Amino acid sequence: MRVNFLDLTAQYLTIKDEIDAAIQNVIDHSAFSSGPFVKSFEENFARAHGARYCVGVNSGTSALHVAMWALGVGENDEVIVPTNTFFATPEAVSLTGAEPVFVDCEPEYSNIDTRQIEEAVTGKTRAIIAVHLYGQPAQMEAVKAAAEKNKLLLIEDCAQAHLAEYKGKPVGTFGVCGCFSFYPGKNLGAYGEAGAVITDDKDLYSKMLVLRDHGALKKYHHDLVGHNYRMEGIQGAVLDVKLKYLRKWTEKRRENAGLYRKYLEGVKEVTPPSEMPEARHVYHLFVIRVSGGQRDNLMKYLEDNKIYTGIHYPIPCHLQQAYSFMDQSKKGYPVSERYAKEILSLPMYPELTEKEIQYVCNKIREFYK
Repeated sequence: MRVNFLDLTAQYLTIKDEIDAAIQNVIDHSAFSSGPFVKSFEENFARAHGARYCVGVNSGTSALHVAMWALGVGENDEVIVPTNTFFATPEAVSLTGAEPVFVDCEPEYSNIDTRQIEEAVTGKTRAIIAVHLYGQPAQMEAVKAAAEKNKLLLIEDCAQAHLAEYKGKPVGTFGVCGCFSFYPGKNLGAYGEAGAVITDDKDLYSKMLVLRDHGALKKYHHDLVGHNYRMEGIQGAVLDVKLKYLRKWTEKRRENAGLYRKYLEGVKEVTPPSEMPEARHVYHLFVIRVSGGQRDNLMKYLEDNKIYTGIHYPIPCHLQQAYSFMDQSKKGYPVSERYAKEILSLPMYPELTEKEIQYVCNKIREFYK
């Protein structure tokens, strides 16, 4: 049996007629950049997350950048970010001219350690980015309390957490804005690159609309120096179709996570991800921790048995070459550094079958025997 890490074709085939018709509709109307199909998706995506506004852009990285840009984050500012995240989170900070300040992750849930936020605040700190990693919300009450106490902007990186909730409230609505990615492999994935920012702040929404389109609301009338961050019409149309199925697909991911836990029970060398009781984890990834220095050997064994896995992420952001000038290595981020050597992402997508999950877990048991 072969178990892919991700199978986008399987999902496409379940909605093929709708997707094909949506793409053809964009072509028929020549609405290739922004336009009515993007607008429709923006309205529906905002509604799905309980937000007033949504700005569609061309990637999750662009979403983070344009949000901070519109909020005035820039040179001489510092932004607190977790080091256990994808590189785009601190990268977007750097793109504004500000400097990322890294914080370690909590040992149980992999998100930013809220107990360390206060230590990272300086006179230059302007914002905090809370990342909802792997689909699990960060501990938003504590993050928000730290932001309010220190008068900091709270920005949410929701790239892996579409429809996730903390205490019944959708992610992306705790701070001034929430930034999403629709990279093809995400829970809600485009057929190319795309992203979005949701917010209840009308002024922020208006400024992001201008910045994403060369600083212009009216064609050839440029009020600001902006960028070309427009979402393509085809991506808006595809995402609008897929959004209708997102809740059903999310429940299937959650069911699959339960099956992994069931079939891995008793394998003491493997620690499944913990789910906060007050959170609704949407399992963009199912990330186990492998003890005893056996992660790479287990990964190779699974690959030999045609089971394909991933590592998210092998190098914490503070150790990336791009940030070597900051000399963060001496500060020490022990949890993130340890996790980078232990974590392994197992196959996870809605179309994954119980038989496939059982096969993966049986091979893990077989490896340890």
